[in-house]
Amino acid sequence: MADAAAETARIPDLLAALRAVAEQTRLRLLVLCAKGELTVSELAQILGQSQPRVSRHLKLLCEAGLLDRFREGSWVFYRVSAGHALARHLVAACSEADPALALDLQRLAAIKRQRAERAAAYFSENAPNWDRIRSLYIDEREVEAALIEIIAAAAPRDLLDIGTGTGRVIEILAPQVGQALGIDQSREMLAIARVNLERAGLANGMVRLGDMYQLPLPDASFDAVVIHQVLHYAERPAAAVAEAARVLRPGGLLVVADFAPHELDFLRDEQAHRRLGFADGEIADWCREAGLDPAPPLHLAGDPLTVTIWSATRAAARPTARAARPATERVLQP
Repeated sequence: MADAAAETARIPDLLAALRAVAEQTRLRLLVLCAKGELTVSELAQILGQSQPRVSRHLKLLCEAGLLDRFREGSWVFYRVSAGHALARHLVAACSEADPALALDLQRLAAIKRQRAERAAAYFSENAPNWDRIRSLYIDEREVEAALIEIIAAAAPRDLLDIGTGTGRVIEILAPQVGQALGIDQSREMLAIARVNLERAGLANGMVRLGDMYQLPLPDASFDAVVIHQVLHYAERPAAAVAEAARVLRPGGLLVVADFAPHELDFLRDEQAHRRLGFADGEIADWCREAGLDPAPPLHLAGDPLTVTIWSATRAAARPTARAARPATERVLQP
């Protein structure tokens, strides 16, 4: 009876969703937003309709819970709601051979090519600087393998990557989790990350604009948080660690990968590094201050830079005092 009541309670939501897609343009929008994160202007360009008209359709789809809406500065992106089963079924039921939908998808492919070209141009312009730094430390594939091993052992349901950059950490770790979210304050880097995640076919990976000191996320919302090669840019690295700890659930894992202390001063001027590496005790102290229990670090020696991977866990939720009492004590209670 309880299950039947729960199903009955969902009927109004299902009816609202069905009414929202009972129009050709909105169904086309649903299919397009299932293919990736798109802005109003991109969707208007694909459909050949005005932005105000497209915005009205999108508003109805969002109100029905079929689409998620999120803002990045002056841009607003739309994506099919990951938790809405009906949305997935409706998209799967649509034939991509339909003439209108086939044309939509052709135009979408052209927009994605334009995105990829812009991202490639930005990456090409900045790649020499990144390549120079990579040559100073251990092969990045070894760092990635260590991260994969740590996350696989923790088996988190969901993961947050702070300072996601090109989305590479999401790309390698998304297969280990149910959902993966990357946060970065650079729109240019987010554009690259979206292209990379789409190319990798990772439907469970997404990126958002955000500040690592004020994450746009509620407390205790992730099982794992990764900060990969970001802290050395931070003016307040301890605050970034504390903010990462805030969004960890009880039993959650924080993983920080960065450089051990070094003396390469040119990285300050040429690469805007605020810190020349971090000592183990420094990171451990920040983790303890944030309510986390640090584990022994992993050092991956390079020439001349050593990459260190620090990890720390938030204590699991304690049982309530009543639940913790021995059975004999509970029996004696009046």
